[in-house]
Amino acid sequence: MGRGEERDERLGPDGAVLLTVECRRGVVGVESALPKLAAVARRSGALANVARLVDATHGVGVQVVHAVAERRPGGRGSNGNARLFRAAARLPVRQNRGSTAVRIAEPIQVADEDLVVRRLHGLSPLAGTGLDALLRNLGCRTLVVTGVSANVAVPNAVFDAVNLGYTAVVPQEAIAGVPADCTPAMIRHTLSLVATLTTTDALLTAWQAPRRPSARP
Repeated sequence: MGRGEERDERLGPDGAVLLTVECRRGVVGVESALPKLAAVARRSGALANVARLVDATHGVGVQVVHAVAERRPGGRGSNGNARLFRAAARLPVRQNRGSTAVRIAEPIQVADEDLVVRRLHGLSPLAGTGLDALLRNLGCRTLVVTGVSANVAVPNAVFDAVNLGYTAVVPQEAIAGVPADCTPAMIRHTLSLVATLTTTDALLTAWQAPRRPSARP
């Protein structure tokens, strides 16, 4: 099998789950607590590309999981052991459970069959959330990681996926971080070492391609 053929197999829909990371209104929406990140995610097209991928999954049998971090009023159960968490607790837009800030942001459309995994703690949607068990129950072998930020949450999700035995796939134009040049640097120097890098268009093409017949015994 050639390298190109292997790459196509990794991008195919069989055993794939699409993960959107922190694509919530309070982060990338118009009411974002992090307006610079929201602006980059929209201006770069990353959020639009996440929406394109989510829309495409519903016709090809790829499960979508939306990973959302949120807080209880007062921060009960949430981390305070890093500068990032303490700064988040002081933001003017509260990411409280049940608020509009923790709803998935437009233009991403959440379908009835999508799963939403919410957490009160940590930096990664895979750490201590039950997501790993859900993925295994879904038969996931390949986790396609999208969303924000390329600074923290996306690499955390990729590292955890690899450590747990999944193949991590990153469509490069479907992630964003701040400043804008952080994302290509993270992709080139870090994510390229552990994830299969692709483009949104290549992934959409692979999902829509006719599936190969299974080999007969």
